[in-house]
Amino acid sequence: MSNPFDLAQPLAYQRWRDAKLASQPRQAADLIVDVANPRALSASERAALLQRCDVANMAIYRSPVASQDKAIPIQLARQLGLHQLDGNWLADEDGISPIAVAAPTGERTAFIPYTNRPIKWHTDGYYHPETRPIRAMVLHCVRPARQGGDTALMNHEMAYIALREANPDWVRALMAPDAMTIPERLDDDGIARPEQAGPVFMVEALSGQLHMRYTARTRSIVWKDNTATRDAVAFLADFLASDSPHIFRLRLEAGMGLVCNNVLHDRAGFDDDPQAPRLLYRARYLDRLARPATGAMTP
Repeated sequence: MSNPFDLAQPLAYQRWRDAKLASQPRQAADLIVDVANPRALSASERAALLQRCDVANMAIYRSPVASQDKAIPIQLARQLGLHQLDGNWLADEDGISPIAVAAPTGERTAFIPYTNRPIKWHTDGYYHPETRPIRAMVLHCVRPARQGGDTALMNHEMAYIALREANPDWVRALMAPDAMTIPERLDDDGIARPEQAGPVFMVEALSGQLHMRYTARTRSIVWKDNTATRDAVAFLADFLASDSPHIFRLRLEAGMGLVCNNVLHDRAGFDDDPQAPRLLYRARYLDRLARPATGAMTP
């Protein structure tokens, strides 16, 4: 069977690579789909979002709906084929994580997403076990920050291509089952999350699609101690810090949101308006976005 991610199949890879590079968006605006109501997409709006996600693993929706409604990301996700919501331990009981600067007390205060500090490049759930990867997510903006908080995005397939073009041995190193290890997290009761080792790149058994597990953080992470892994990690860090045309930067305004197959992303630091602090709702999923129907409309 043809597998572009098998290093022993260079021709399959080259065909996949050429098709991918030819179809990628050229600017952030190419990712945007205007929708009247994310709770109830029209057939053409749904098709346009899925088409962009099929090509680039992500899309941005832009809507006039700016209400503080946690049901919006869930209702949108269902229309795009996402049903297995991952209720992580810092999420609310409904599985949605309100991403805002946390109060001075409480568990969220210790974690960077709940501060106004910048967040380095990562994919969501990189600390999850390989058997429970975060395959997709929706990030809905209720209120932007007064200043800053911009998002950078990159299709993880572009990172794979860059690495493989530079040195296939680096891809092999990052596909090792112990390439990246997140140490255990402790709390007052002992081990709150066990150590998690796994690959950076893996191929989904059912879909045959590429999945990435990555963080650019330099603390609380252990990389496999060999030359190929160290060189691959250094190359990837430099690539993500470059002016690659595959890095898209934008600011999510009220009513806008990101839907993606867990692409690489970061966040700039920001200054809040105390009267209207930044607020986003995040929903993370164990399934991938649906594929677009053949012949679907893509405005």
